[in-house]
Amino acid sequence: MAYDLKKELEKQDRLVGGHKLCAGCGAGITVRAVLRALEPGDKAVIGNSTSCLEVSTFMYPYTAYTESYIHTAFANGAATTAGVEAAYRALKKRGKVKENFKFINFGGDGGTYDIGLQSLSGAMERGHDMVYVCYDNEAYMNTGIQRSSSTPRFADATTSPVGSQSAGKPQNKKDLTEILAAHNIPYAAQTTFIGNFKDIHEKAKKAIYTEGPCFLNVLSPCPRGWRYDAKELPNICRAAVETCVWPLYEVEEGEWHLTYEPRKKLPVEEFLKMQGRFAHMFNPGNEWMIEEAQAYVDKQWEKLLAKCK
Repeated sequence: MAYDLKKELEKQDRLVGGHKLCAGCGAGITVRAVLRALEPGDKAVIGNSTSCLEVSTFMYPYTAYTESYIHTAFANGAATTAGVEAAYRALKKRGKVKENFKFINFGGDGGTYDIGLQSLSGAMERGHDMVYVCYDNEAYMNTGIQRSSSTPRFADATTSPVGSQSAGKPQNKKDLTEILAAHNIPYAAQTTFIGNFKDIHEKAKKAIYTEGPCFLNVLSPCPRGWRYDAKELPNICRAAVETCVWPLYEVEEGEWHLTYEPRKKLPVEEFLKMQGRFAHMFNPGNEWMIEEAQAYVDKQWEKLLAKCK
């Protein structure tokens, strides 16, 4: 079925207004786009690992969700959602639950790439019928912009500060989507917000309605941590895709597919120059940082192309 933006926008919002996320934050857009993939009549149980998203959308006794919601600790988001899914299957088998429920857990990169990785890996390996969505803003933004294993090399964070003895974070970003794909799950994908949201809407629908454990990794910029004007959010996402810093692809039953290939791959500077966290890379004498960043992106892009071919 062809993608119909008008039809998607006519669906009920499952994340409503009144939350306290920052202007220009990618997390709220991620949640709204993913939950919009639910078909009318289907219900969801939303798990949410401790994060910016959690403290901004659920302030007991108030919630910005129309669906059932569970706040979990950093470490056990996937385990909690997996447990609820297992209970649902048992109750449905006994005829005690009639409605159709979907199970979706949202976590930031700190609670996904790092602290919650063990429980996420376990839930995927056990085969729970659930979707884990990482809104990836590339640092521990809620607690002070500390670096995570998702933070890119050279980024200025409070625990990898730029100074006379430091060029920012010294390590490259962990490739979590590839790690999850290696669990042999039926569906894993990488996406963000570009154009008419077709890519994220279609991938969210696939993830939610594919039986078994599925994973979505969504680049979700943070204005405070990345240091950009709120209005630049869509431009930054587009630059990430066009430079191949954040390629769009999916792994479906072990088959790798690009879902977008730039007509002309832009230099990495087009992404870096839009963010204050990389400003030092453009200082005289730091040209080597941009060269190494470009070399890394080129290498990762060629590896991805080989898998998709």
